[in-house]
Amino acid sequence: MEASLHSLLSLLTFIFVLAVGLGAAYALILFFVDINQSKSAIRRNYPVIGRFRYLFEHLGEFFRQYFFALDREEMPFNRAVRTWVYRAAKDVSTELAFGSTRNDTNVGDHHFVNSVFPVLEEEKSCSTPIEFGPYCKTPYRAKSFFNISGMSFGALSKPAVRALAGGAASAGCWINTGEGGVSPYHLEGGADVVVQIGTAKYGVRNERGELSVSKLKALAEKPNIRMFEIKLSQGAKPGKGGILPAEKVTAEIAAIRGIPEGEASISPNRHPEINNTQQLLDMVNRVRDLTGKPTGIKLVMGDPAWLIELCDVIHARGIEQAPDFITLDSSDGGSGAAPQPLMDYVGLPLRESLPLLVDILNEHNLKQRIRVIASGKLVTPGYAAEALATGADAIVSARGFMFALGCIQAMQCNKNTCPTGITTHDTRLQRGLNVEDKAWRVANYQKKIVHDVEMIAHSCGVNQPSDLERKHVRLVTENGRSVSMAELYERR
Repeated sequence: MEASLHSLLSLLTFIFVLAVGLGAAYALILFFVDINQSKSAIRRNYPVIGRFRYLFEHLGEFFRQYFFALDREEMPFNRAVRTWVYRAAKDVSTELAFGSTRNDTNVGDHHFVNSVFPVLEEEKSCSTPIEFGPYCKTPYRAKSFFNISGMSFGALSKPAVRALAGGAASAGCWINTGEGGVSPYHLEGGADVVVQIGTAKYGVRNERGELSVSKLKALAEKPNIRMFEIKLSQGAKPGKGGILPAEKVTAEIAAIRGIPEGEASISPNRHPEINNTQQLLDMVNRVRDLTGKPTGIKLVMGDPAWLIELCDVIHARGIEQAPDFITLDSSDGGSGAAPQPLMDYVGLPLRESLPLLVDILNEHNLKQRIRVIASGKLVTPGYAAEALATGADAIVSARGFMFALGCIQAMQCNKNTCPTGITTHDTRLQRGLNVEDKAWRVANYQKKIVHDVEMIAHSCGVNQPSDLERKHVRLVTENGRSVSMAELYERR
């Protein structure tokens, strides 16, 4: 017994000494490599030790939110917002005690004007369905004002898309495919689906990259495909097409998109056949005529003068030729990979562009004809309700539903290394995403948003969210005092 123990200790000692020796030898090699290279000043001045900065920099993305950031200071979404979504998705209480931690004195912060006589619980009514495409062969009556925004299969993993589609079906909202085309996983849950047609026409393209009539008609025949959305631009990168790294272009994704496997998927920065407003309406009407279903456009607002031109052209051609909806994305969108200059500096934020769009449509008597869908960081009830009060008819969210899936804001979306399995095609990482559980969370989150927006509406004295108006919202101004949104954004 003692001899065996002695032999074991000797072996462990030998292994330890060997490991220390190998480690020392490796460190010595790194020392000479670092001190003799000239590309990194840190590694040259601090050999070996300087390498730890890369490790700490990488780990900092994960640890910052847990150990260093305060509840309300992190970007793009702070811990308080993420925690609310997590709790809503898990169907646990979102109630707080001892007061709000929100700093509500920043310029632009909103406050809802509660009524002295709120709507009684027994008198409240559910949200009215929203009709799209009154001139279509097959109009669409959307059951919910809060829906899942465009996120492509490819940018998202298969289990993530399956969970989103299953959750959408359970909650009664629609799911937008994103520009990556319609996958079987969008359809399998039976949810209403909005098909996005991006600049590369993924999923509806022929061998020349042009719009395929046969593929478009085949999609339109699927009963749960409800609408088509022609994407002109998105919040993360106005003026640039979609970006999918080569390592994410699997055989399955390549087949769905109609592109070569293993090559980066880079979309054109605009539709080559759309050079002006007339051609844009031509495309809208072509898709609508071929499918018989509501067709709209998605864009980030740049110069608002173009919207006036659009309205004038619509009236010249006839209002039946107008887009059935406009999805307005905010410049602070960001579920897709994008160059930082575009993400940081290009396009107008939703808080400025949404009232502009709504007012221009009202001025040209087109607001009832063209539904407005708002998008961009509307992940909590307060911001969703504000958008509806501003004039949006419906809301879509991408990152809110990513949080519902379990996203931890690790900022790895474009690297195929997402630790939660949401934006990676690494099957080892995807294993952690349980489709049934995450679908349940997606549905919980959607229903909680709807419930709480309705609660805000009832507090303001109106029966449903669509009855909210600008007079129900006050915005903080530069002097610290609030002013009614109705006064701040007076219709021209």
